[in-house]
Amino acid sequence: MFLLHEYDIFWAFLIISSVIPILAFIISGVLAPSSEGPEKLSSYESGIEPMGDAWLQFRIRYYMFALVFVVFDVETVFLYPWAMSFDVLGVSVFIEALIFVLIPIVGSVYAWRKGALEWS
Repeated sequence: MFLLHEYDIFWAFLIISSVIPILAFIISGVLAPSSEGPEKLSSYESGIEPMGDAWLQFRIRYYMFALVFVVFDVETVFLYPWAMSFDVLGVSVFIEALIFVLIPIVGSVYAWRKGALEWS
């Protein structure tokens, strides 16, 4: 039988964790000073007077390297629990983890051969 009262602590935690950030935004909006002017609307460049347009387009190469880093970083996070319980899981899980590691490696080799990772 499904008993709803067993989840009371979950609902209390959910409500409290939702109300605290909302209250923080409301209180900061009420108490924060509001001073608008030309200095507030200008872009900040380490105390130097801004020159030119504030919008600058980055080369796609930066994003490619960041994306490769994020993929391998997330893969490491997923492999850590597997490595901690390697002796219990068996050979089939080892093969699955090997496939999990090989997919990004094959993708990186493909991108490398296409020249997507070259810095020129």
